[in-house]
Amino acid sequence: MHDTHLTKATELDEKDPLKHFRKRFHFPHRDGSELIYFAGNSLGLQPRTVQDRIDDELDEWKARGVDGHMNAENPWFSYHHMFKEPLAEIVGAKPHEVVAMNTLTVNLHLMMISFYRPTKERYKIMIAGSEFPSDRYAVESQIRMHGFDPKDAMIEISPLKGAETLDQKQIDKEIKKHGNSLALVLFSGVHYYTGQFFDLPAITKAAHAVGAKCGFDLAHAAGNVETHLHDSGADFAVWCSYKYLNSGPGGVGGAFVHERYADDTSLVRLAGWWGNDEATRFEMPHAFEPSHGADAWQISNAQVLSMAAHKASLDIFKEARMDRISSKRNKLTSFAEEVIDGVIGDRKDISIITPRDRAHRGAQLSIHFKKNGKAVFDGITERGVVADWRSPSVIRIAPAPLYNTFTDVALLGRHLAEIISEVM
Repeated sequence: MHDTHLTKATELDEKDPLKHFRKRFHFPHRDGSELIYFAGNSLGLQPRTVQDRIDDELDEWKARGVDGHMNAENPWFSYHHMFKEPLAEIVGAKPHEVVAMNTLTVNLHLMMISFYRPTKERYKIMIAGSEFPSDRYAVESQIRMHGFDPKDAMIEISPLKGAETLDQKQIDKEIKKHGNSLALVLFSGVHYYTGQFFDLPAITKAAHAVGAKCGFDLAHAAGNVETHLHDSGADFAVWCSYKYLNSGPGGVGGAFVHERYADDTSLVRLAGWWGNDEATRFEMPHAFEPSHGADAWQISNAQVLSMAAHKASLDIFKEARMDRISSKRNKLTSFAEEVIDGVIGDRKDISIITPRDRAHRGAQLSIHFKKNGKAVFDGITERGVVADWRSPSVIRIAPAPLYNTFTDVALLGRHLAEIISEVM
């Protein structure tokens, strides 16, 4: 079975139009051997050009000092401008709707300051069940900050009995049910645990229909799936850059604010110098004059060294193009599904809980174990496979189109089969 998969993988790799991008990344090694890396949904690999990009900015700082703000090859004053076009292409937005700034949860808080404006009657926030802890912490703290109790004001939707993921009809029903008291619907783009890619336009439409705002955390979606943020109608979105966007640990985050708010000065926001209109910023005005679009949510100046690493990765995305990345992602993840299904066979104690429909998943498969899952994870780790264990029972694998191959997937299948036969 697995030899057949390796043969098929070799043929698919030969036909892959993105195969040459693998050479653009550094792979971790152990004992002189390259590891099989499937953890891009936790930390993407380092592009080989990152060090040069950071060194360029260090040289500018060394040579120019403060003059680098205006006279560097890429002036630091306007450094964030170069990220607008590539980020807009990746998340499906207009350039003035996106900005590279801060980090993920900081941006989430900034967006909720503006778009979670609870009243006595309308104060609840709806999220998907078992969301990533950072999102839950942010939501709970925002609710408490406004004087409400999270036990009442935070609504979590969990899958129906017997299901692993949420159904859109169920989401619509819950939004309608709580509509009169709902202030904000906040979903992940791709659920970190199950790998489900939510229907952003449908969720936005349902939220707006009851008078609630709608936002998305794209931590596991940006650079992974095509989100079409502008067309979705979402009010806002935030993301990190260290997962599928391959921009380094703690890398700069990003935010989207729909253009209908581009010049809305009535919005409450936390203001800072860098969000002020560039034309008057150095006049040091006492009254805040917000920039056009998402730039108005900036607080501090650009994180140049971190953003230099981000630029190295975005250059690769621009060349590869999201449409081609998405095409390979579908083929690669479907092949992984085929291989893992072959390993599981008719077993009832192992299953893939990620949606089978390509339209509802990205470059991730979550494999659920009723027993001994951690032992299986430890076994493949020992064999040189870098995956991700999520308690209590899931191994997540993320076949990233820019650097993973079909052969990687076939080898994963071989290791899984051998370890499962040993420990289960």
